[in-house]
Amino acid sequence: MNVVVVLLATALVIVVALLAAAGAGKLARLDGATCPAALTRAAVTFAAVITLTATVAGVYATLLT
Repeated sequence: MNVVVVLLATALVIVVALLAAAGAGKLARLDGATCPAALTRAAVTFAAVITLTATVAGVYATLLT
């Protein structure tokens, strides 16, 4: 049961990170950025979402112990 919850949470985080990255890339292109600049902004956004999720999970795990 716990493995299923972890897998579902991981899939949800990845989907949210991909959606945020796609949105950031689209907004960058609408703002007039070049394709490499838009990809860079999208990659930074994806990494930020993953890092924020890992930080929150670490704090949550610390609070539970």
